Amino acid sequence: MTNYQIPKAENEPIKSYMPGSPELVELQAELERQKNTVVDIPLIIGGQRIFTESKGEIRIPHKKDHKLATFSQASTDHLDQAIAAAAAAKEEWENMPWQDRMAIFLKAADLLAGPWRAVLNAATMLGQSKNVFQAEIDAACELIDFWRFNPYYAKQIYGVQPDSSAGIWNRSEYRALEGFVFAIAPFNFTSIAGNLPTAPAMMGNTVLFKPASTAVLSAYYIMEILEEAGMPPGVINFIPGRGSVVGPYLLPHRDMAGVHFTGSTGVFQDMWKTVGENIATYKSYPRIVGETGGKDFVFAHPSANPDQVATALLRGSFEYAGQKCSAASRSYLPKSLWPAIKEKLLADLKTVKTGDPTEISTTVNAVIDQSAFESISRYISYAEEAETAQIITDVKIDDSVGYFIHPTVVVTEDPQFKLLQEEIFGPVLTIFVYEDDKFEETLELCDATSPYALTGSIFAKGRTEINLAFKKLRHAAGNFYINDKPTGAVVNQQPFGGGRASGTNDKAGSQWNLMRWVSPRSIKETFVPPTQYDYPYMRD
Repeated sequence: MTNYQIPKAENEPIKSYMPGSPELVELQAELERQKNTVVDIPLIIGGQRIFTESKGEIRIPHKKDHKLATFSQASTDHLDQAIAAAAAAKEEWENMPWQDRMAIFLKAADLLAGPWRAVLNAATMLGQSKNVFQAEIDAACELIDFWRFNPYYAKQIYGVQPDSSAGIWNRSEYRALEGFVFAIAPFNFTSIAGNLPTAPAMMGNTVLFKPASTAVLSAYYIMEILEEAGMPPGVINFIPGRGSVVGPYLLPHRDMAGVHFTGSTGVFQDMWKTVGENIATYKSYPRIVGETGGKDFVFAHPSANPDQVATALLRGSFEYAGQKCSAASRSYLPKSLWPAIKEKLLADLKTVKTGDPTEISTTVNAVIDQSAFESISRYISYAEEAETAQIITDVKIDDSVGYFIHPTVVVTEDPQFKLLQEEIFGPVLTIFVYEDDKFEETLELCDATSPYALTGSIFAKGRTEINLAFKKLRHAAGNFYINDKPTGAVVNQQPFGGGRASGTNDKAGSQWNLMRWVSPRSIKETFVPPTQYDYPYMRD
């Protein structure tokens, strides 16, 4: 086979969207088009579009009465069709030369960088309530990066070969898994929805792809991009539907070869339990890859710069309304710096606009739906009533037009306060102020307080203090930031994932993730086999 090379990728540049820029003009026109169009989204199984009587709706979170789309929901009969379609496509797909598979995703990246950029950004802004910058770095740049860097990593994996000794040729084959991969995507990142099915597909697997019900519109456009790029029918089968139907039916299936999941810790644990209960029925042990919750922290040493810490808190906690797995939702601040940090943080928050994300001046958007709105509101009510906590921002909660919760900052004197331990997934930051001479003790507290271990950051000047935090928080975060906010991981720069209750830490956008979707075969070829059974030392 020809030793083709994949071009070394570079991270996609972020467009500026300055007033009057071509990209802003194009995006605004696309936003208007999508606002005035109700899309009827089908299932896509074996390349066929299937419209069902059972429908779900996509509504704009910041204008909840505005319907963007309806989508067909898969029944168990449709799931059987999808399993069959994946099986029918598998042999040709996994035996396709690797460079031809990769060409599809490299083309998809260029399509997204060009004619599809405004479409996917607009769908993400409207359907998932992201402002222009959050959509651009997610739906455009990060997904483009996944589709350009993953082929490069795949070629590196295929190139890892064993040594051979005299008369023997050893080699490794990286086979696709036996069966289908079940990809389950979250609402909060369009790029993740694009990566979860395509990373296994690049390595020769066929996939059943269930998007979040609140993000079906952007997921559907991802499917259209892949089809335009030349992805064969049946390689990725698009099966939106109720989680109570899709998951319980597919997870125990004999041919379920792997799970690629991003979502809540509780759901992932239930899925793992289901796999364990059915372990004896599978054709092969399923690969389970999951990125789940987070209770991510910003920790400041007394030597830190207060303005830098305050800015990291605002951006890390409240961009995309705190609905990032990596969002800073707890902070440990020294008593000596707290007045200065508090002053800047509250002053800056007074200038932050919460509202319609399609307006360029908006920083904080609506949360995704009524369920999220009610859950986050309950946490705020808990803080309002707690004797050991104080809310230092105005509480503004309003779902009359959209699901708006303004940035909320809670200060607690209880290091085990509920809001320091549990994932909220909304624009709520909880702060614990510690005595300056208890830096090391509070590092240990930070490590032990939450079951999660996704992202975290340390702000300090001295290397000794940074190294102490680095050591004490070794297992507290899979992505650790020094003098920066704990959000905004970039493909090929900060491979993303965490441990403990935050997931399997298989690092999306890296060789480690792609290795999970292959089953290596070691091959030994002997050129001149022996003709006698006995060894020379046994002879006279």
